[in-house]
Amino acid sequence: MKILLIGSGGREHALAWKISQSPRVTKLYCAPGNPGIAELAECVSIAADNISALKDFALQNKIDLTVVGPEVPLTLGIVDEFEQAGLKIFGPSRAAAQLEGSKTFAKKIMKKYKIPTAAYEVFDDAQKALEHVYMSRFPVVIKADGLAAGKGVTVAISLVEAKRAINAALKDKVFGESGAKIIIEEFLAGEEASLLAFCDGKNFVPMVSAQDHKAVYDEDKGPNTGGMGAYSPAPVVTETVLRQVKETIFRPMLDGLAKEGAPYKGVLYAGLMITESGEPKVVEFNCRFGDPETQAVLPRLQTDIVDIFEACLDGKLAAQNIEWSEAAAVCVVLAADGYPGQYAKGQEISGLAAAAAWPDTCVFQAGTAKQDGKLVTSGGRVLGVTALGADIKTAIKNAYKAADLISFSGLHKRKDIGKKALAYLK
Repeated sequence: MKILLIGSGGREHALAWKISQSPRVTKLYCAPGNPGIAELAECVSIAADNISALKDFALQNKIDLTVVGPEVPLTLGIVDEFEQAGLKIFGPSRAAAQLEGSKTFAKKIMKKYKIPTAAYEVFDDAQKALEHVYMSRFPVVIKADGLAAGKGVTVAISLVEAKRAINAALKDKVFGESGAKIIIEEFLAGEEASLLAFCDGKNFVPMVSAQDHKAVYDEDKGPNTGGMGAYSPAPVVTETVLRQVKETIFRPMLDGLAKEGAPYKGVLYAGLMITESGEPKVVEFNCRFGDPETQAVLPRLQTDIVDIFEACLDGKLAAQNIEWSEAAAVCVVLAADGYPGQYAKGQEISGLAAAAAWPDTCVFQAGTAKQDGKLVTSGGRVLGVTALGADIKTAIKNAYKAADLISFSGLHKRKDIGKKALAYLK
């Protein structure tokens, strides 16, 4: 079968890598792709948000299945457009994708269907938002309502920080329309985890757990990023926690969306806080594979991912047997100096082949480009180095050994990816 993958980051490279392993795939295209993906698929120069051009390409090339990586085309309604044209596409409808496209929508759904999350208020007026935080207990969490590439969240520990975040969104419009409304919510103490699930509209099957590292510096210091690394499994997600997440989060959300006339098909990502009492609460929902969690989770998947995609679309997920490796996986993101702020591009990358040759290691390209025949940096998050190991300690060691073989001017990486998991081994 012919498959079209949409996107150009590390998540899409991991998806291309896994999809290309399916014996059912005769041709894999990716739009727009990146140099790493180009080694696995034919890259097509169509932007991920150019829905009409993507639809035309899929029709002209008789694409059997389209897989959507990033959130923007999903929130723009690419699934609805493709389905109306008679094309099979993996991902949620525009209505269901509001879970990520609007935090206000997500909060309202969670409140309506009694899904545990932080208490919150919504504001579109800076003065009223400031008046609210004057009366709040710090820290407070301030979020842009719409899509902000993982950078629209501020954990304000003081009134000064809260005021700066509120004004940035509502007065300075740093997030554009995405920040026209903000959510101010209570701070949840505990340990974060990510749990993704395959969904077919009625049924869901959770993937193996993972933990992302949002802050740019070690010990969770500095501003939030799209993610500086991830590991799987996350020991904080015990069997008890997993059962609670299934019963109190995924089940009521899928049932609720179906009642709202927006049955959810695709990958549903629950960003969780495992609170100090042990109760999991939702920090956020995403409507697609996480990045970089995908780079830590998919290397553990042993079932043909194309079979899973089709089971989701056909409403047959309950009959699909999904198997995972017992090995642990760790992904270390190599970023450009200055990210998530301003950073240089065009820095030559070396050592990629040596790192990729390391046993049980994959190097997923994210912000890369070809320039005069050389591989250079072109984004904030440049590469994701993922390694497997018999346990988390071994996987961490393997990932950093491979990552240390790669260099480019201004390379920055966290040195503590997976450290929280080690605490559970004592």
